Amino acid sequence: MDRHEFLAKLGISMAAACIGCGIVSCTKNNPSIVDDNGGNGNNPPSGSGNVLSVNLASELQTVGSSKVASGVILVRLAADNVPASFTAVQVACTHQGTAINYNTNQGKFICPNHGSEFSTSGAVVVGPATQPLKKYTVTIDGDNLTVAA
Repeated sequence: MDRHEFLAKLGISMAAACIGCGIVSCTKNNPSIVDDNGGNGNNPPSGSGNVLSVNLASELQTVGSSKVASGVILVRLAADNVPASFTAVQVACTHQGTAINYNTNQGKFICPNHGSEFSTSGAVVVGPATQPLKKYTVTIDGDNLTVAA
C-alpha cells in the first residue's frame, strides 16, 4: 500500500468514526441513567395510573432520600408519613431531558447539565429551562406510598 492509498483509507475511517460520535453525542437522554426498575430513568411513563410504589417501612426513611423509577423522582421532604411530606416529579429536565437531582440543602431539584433549578412542586426557579416539571400525585395507605400520573 502506497502513502496516498493509506492516507485515503485513514481519512475515510476517521470521517466514519467522527460521524458516529456526533450521532451518539446529540441524543437528549442519557442512556447511562438507569432507574430502580432497570429502565432508562429519563422516560416518563405513558398513560395514567400508578407509576411507582414504595414501602415506607423499608424505603425513603430519611428526609432528603429519593427514589427514581418509571421516569419519576420521588423525594421525602419531611419526616411524617403523609402525602405532603413527599414530592414526585418527572426526572427528565424540561430543557434537554437530562436526569435532575434533588439538593436537600437547597430544597430544590437541579439539572447537572445546564444548571436549571426547579422547586419541589416542579416550577422553574432558574433557567435555561422554561417549562415546569410534571408533578405526580402521592397517596399513602399505611406503609404503602403510591405515585400516580
